[in-house]
Amino acid sequence: MTRYLIRRLGQSVLTVFLTLSTVFVLVRMAPGDPAAALAGPNPSSADLARIREQFGLDRGLLSQYGLFLRDLFTGDLGTSYSFHAPALDVVLDRVPYTITLSLSAITLTAVVAVPLGVWMARRADTKRELGANVLTIAGQSMPDFWIGVMLLTLFAVAVPVLPASGFTTWGGLVLPTVTVAILQMALISRLVRREMVAALAAPYVTVARSRGVSNRVLTWRYAMGNSAIPVLTALGTRFAAMLNGVVVVEVVFGWPGVGSLVVRALETRDYPLIQATVLVTAALAVLVQLLIDLAYPLLDPRVRLGKAA
Repeated sequence: MTRYLIRRLGQSVLTVFLTLSTVFVLVRMAPGDPAAALAGPNPSSADLARIREQFGLDRGLLSQYGLFLRDLFTGDLGTSYSFHAPALDVVLDRVPYTITLSLSAITLTAVVAVPLGVWMARRADTKRELGANVLTIAGQSMPDFWIGVMLLTLFAVAVPVLPASGFTTWGGLVLPTVTVAILQMALISRLVRREMVAALAAPYVTVARSRGVSNRVLTWRYAMGNSAIPVLTALGTRFAAMLNGVVVVEVVFGWPGVGSLVVRALETRDYPLIQATVLVTAALAVLVQLLIDLAYPLLDPRVRLGKAA
């Protein structure tokens, strides 16, 4: 276990570093000039030159990358152009909002999607299961921005029972959570249904049923026990994706998370802020993946981390 953890931590650090380096190059290759975005309308050449010199944008790419690596290893990701504050501090102030939204969305997804997928598997190829399939396909097909706008129109305008934007009260968490979770519930429920149908048709379930084991035990102990790893993997992967910022949903609801911060950083070509956002979200994503891997032996004792099957 210790050797596995050391190896995985090394892989995680390398993954984050390569991701950060790739983003460093790509944002500087993208069209647009941060100096022009900062200078405002009709800037003079002198103003642009002064801004480029102030933020080190007049240097070559390799020189900028060398300075970036030096500051990175000292924990300094630079000063945000638009916030005029340490970029890492700006991102860390927003991360709790994104984590809150992601946790609430993945919790709602698990609570609804897993029982729904089991229900669909128990009634596979029946008319009732067909109706549930139609709903899940519809949930996958609707864009999240459209779902958000419809929920806003219904519950914040037509029947104003929930806040339209921001996170001033816990009620402001409801609409963004539902918007994010609808797509996830559709995806996860169909995955659970597929895994459970295969598990319920397995020979060991047939043998257990012939011995008089109840349907409840067959479903939740035998079949779900063997379907838990792919379901956990899917939930963890979706959660890691949410931590990278649910950009569209955060913009629609004015949610003060990482996603809306990325939009602002891209609009202003705020290189330090973009890099700090990538560092934090990539670190959170690899941490989630590591925790999922460590949970495998708890779900299936046959799994031995770091050893060949």
